[in-house]
Amino acid sequence: MPHLEPVLARNVAKETQKDALVIRRAGATLAGGRQPDREALSGLLEATQDIDRAFLAQVGNLPIRIVVPYHEIAPIRTQRIERLFAAACRLLGAWDMQRGLRAALQESYPRAELEQLLWDLLRLYAMETRVLSRSVQLPALLVPLRERIAQSLYEIMSDIARRLAGEVTLAVFRKNPSRRAP
Repeated sequence: MPHLEPVLARNVAKETQKDALVIRRAGATLAGGRQPDREALSGLLEATQDIDRAFLAQVGNLPIRIVVPYHEIAPIRTQRIERLFAAACRLLGAWDMQRGLRAALQESYPRAELEQLLWDLLRLYAMETRVLSRSVQLPALLVPLRERIAQSLYEIMSDIARRLAGEVTLAVFRKNPSRRAP
C-alpha cells in the first residue's frame, strides 16, 4: 500500500480544504453583516467540485479510471455543506476569543444537539464516500468486490462517526477538561 498512502493523505487534505472553504464563507458572511442564506451558500458546491478536479489531476497517474458521479453526490454534498455552513455561522457568532472554542461550542449547542450535528456531518461524509466508490471504474468481474469493500468501509466509517461524535461531545462538555500539550 505504499502507493496508496500518499493518495489517501491527499484525499484527507482535499476534504479539509473543502470544509475550510465552507467555514471561511460562513465567517465572511457574518463579518459582512449579512444573514446566512442561500445566496451565501451559492457557488460552494461548484467550488468543491473544482477542488475534486484538482485532486483527480494530481492523482491522475493511478492505474484506474475515476469518473465522479456528481448527479448522485450533489444532494448529499449539498446537505453536508448546508449543515456545516449553518453550524459554522452559529459557532462563529458565539465565539469569544477570550474564552475559546470549547465555550463557544457549549453556548451554541446543547450536548445532545452537538453530538447529533457531529454525527450527521460525519455520516454524510461516509454516505458521500460510499457513492464515490462507484466512481472507480473497474472491470465487470471486480465490481461486486468494489461494492462489498465500499459497503464495509461505509459501515466502519458510520460506526466510527457515531463513537467519535460521542467522544468529542463528552470532551466538550467535561467539567474539568484535561490540558494536553499541543
